[in-house]
Amino acid sequence: MASIRDVARLAGVSVSTVSRVLGGSGPVDEETRREIERAMEAINYRPNLLAQGLRSKSGMAIGLIAPETPHETFASFVRYTEKACAKLGYSLVVGNTGGDPDMEATFIDSLLRRQVDGMVFSRVSDRSQVVNVIQKWKTPAVTIDRVVETEVVPAIVLNNYRAGQLAAEHLIGLGHRRFGVVTGPQDIAISRERLKGFTQTLAQHGLSIEGRDVYEGDFKFESGLKAGRAFLGRDITAVWGENDLMAVGLMNAYLRAGVNIPEAVSVVGMDNTNISQMFVPGLTTVSQPFEEMCRRAIEIIVSMKNGTPVEPRRIVLQPDIVVRESTARLEGREAVRRKAR
Repeated sequence: MASIRDVARLAGVSVSTVSRVLGGSGPVDEETRREIERAMEAINYRPNLLAQGLRSKSGMAIGLIAPETPHETFASFVRYTEKACAKLGYSLVVGNTGGDPDMEATFIDSLLRRQVDGMVFSRVSDRSQVVNVIQKWKTPAVTIDRVVETEVVPAIVLNNYRAGQLAAEHLIGLGHRRFGVVTGPQDIAISRERLKGFTQTLAQHGLSIEGRDVYEGDFKFESGLKAGRAFLGRDITAVWGENDLMAVGLMNAYLRAGVNIPEAVSVVGMDNTNISQMFVPGLTTVSQPFEEMCRRAIEIIVSMKNGTPVEPRRIVLQPDIVVRESTARLEGREAVRRKAR
C-alpha cells in the first residue's frame, strides 16, 4: 500500500510538505501542490483520515441532528447535507431524535464528545435546549429549518411567512373563498409563521378562516387524513396542508369519500418532496430550497472551523410554488354542483 513517504519521494519534496497539503495547513506554492497531487494520483495514494484526525483532533466529520429522519422532509436534509459534506471531504454522522428533547440532548452530547468538526441541527421544538449544550462546547453549529427568533448560533431558515402567502395567493387567485388549513404543531415556530402568512393574506383580501377549519396536525400523513375526515361535509373549497405528507393525507380522505380533486376541492401542500409528484393527481405545493439550505450550512461550519467570521448570522431563503393538478379554479367546483343537480 502506498504511503505518504512514497508520495514525498515521487514528488521530490519532504514528508512535512505533503502533510501540509493533505491537512490544508501552512503555505505550499501552487506548483508544488500540483506536483504532490500528481504523485498521489500516480501511485493511487489514499490518506489515512483516521490518523489525520488523531493528529489534528479533527475526525473530518459533521453531525446532522433531525427530529424524524424517516420523514421525507428530513430525508431530504440528510441527502443534501451528505452531498455537501462529501464535496468538501467530510463524512456525515446522522442522528434521529424521534422528536424527543432528551434524546436530542443525549445525541448532541455524544457527537460533541466524539469531537465532530461541527453540527447541523433542526430542533425538536421551540422548547429545545440544544443551543445551550453546543455553546458549552464551543463547537461550530448551524440550525436549519426549525429556528427560533432569538437564535444565538448561525441559522438558515425558509421564509415561512412567505410560504403561507404563496399558498393563500394561489388559492385566492383561483377564486376560492372558503378555506381549511392543516398546520404543523403550534409549539414549532415555522408552523405558526406559515399559518400567520396564510391568514393575514386572506385578511388583506377581505377574507377569513373559521377557527374550526384550522386543524393542528403533526406533519405526518395520519394527521392530514384525520383533518380531511373532519373537513368532509363542510363548505370548504380549498385546503392547505403545511407539508406534503399532511396534504396527501387530506387528499386520501377526500378521494376515499368520493370527493373529486380538484373538481370539488383544491389542495396545496408544502415542501415539494417526491410524494407530491408520485400521488395522483399531482400535488400543487410550496417548495423549499433544501439543497441550498444544506450546502450553505456546511459551508458556514467549515468557515467557522477555519476561524472565518460568519455574516450574516441568519440567512433567510425564499420559497416558490409549484403548480400541479390538485388545484383548479372555483368555477370547476360549481360546474360539478350544477351537473349533480
